[in-house]
Amino acid sequence: MKRYRKPYKKPFFIVVGLVLLLVLGYFVLSRCYDSFMKQAYPLKYSEIVSVEATENKLDPALVYSVIKVESNFDAEAVSHAGAVGLMQLTPDTFEWLRTKSKSENNSVYTSQDLKMPNINIRYGCRFLALLLKKYSNTRTALSAYNAGIGTVNGWLKDSEVSKDGITLEHIPYAETRKYVDAVLKNYEKYKSLYQFNSKGEMING
Repeated sequence: MKRYRKPYKKPFFIVVGLVLLLVLGYFVLSRCYDSFMKQAYPLKYSEIVSVEATENKLDPALVYSVIKVESNFDAEAVSHAGAVGLMQLTPDTFEWLRTKSKSENNSVYTSQDLKMPNINIRYGCRFLALLLKKYSNTRTALSAYNAGIGTVNGWLKDSEVSKDGITLEHIPYAETRKYVDAVLKNYEKYKSLYQFNSKGEMING
């Protein structure tokens, strides 16, 4: 009488174990990657950014993107052109923005205050919001943030640079072109990593 052996199940358990290890490995790597990316794209000064982004109807992710490119979150940063602080405002731009803000006593601030995160982000957000309203195109507004309003107005009048007077077909300055591309790249990263509520506060992550 022949004896029937039970099916050999060891390979099955090995395969299941390998699948579980792969799933666990993927989960761990995903968490590590997510943690790494959030360190690379941080939300520093979040309380200030939340308030000022909401006040100026800005996407917080865009504000963080500008800060990262402008100063990499260094409140003491000063450029060769004299731009100061987190959002790299020049004293002249700061003084001009103060004249645009009639609703508060701006005389209490001076250009020396640009290294203060709350002051710098407040006026940086106002400048960014003003440019977005003026140009109604993010790429054009960011170009003006870097190269100046007068320069961008000149570009928009040049039919070889802008066909519709709103959108820049190309950005003549290499420095500004790299700047805008960097901000927009950061913007996509911030939007993929974080979500914000109507008060500019993070709701995930």
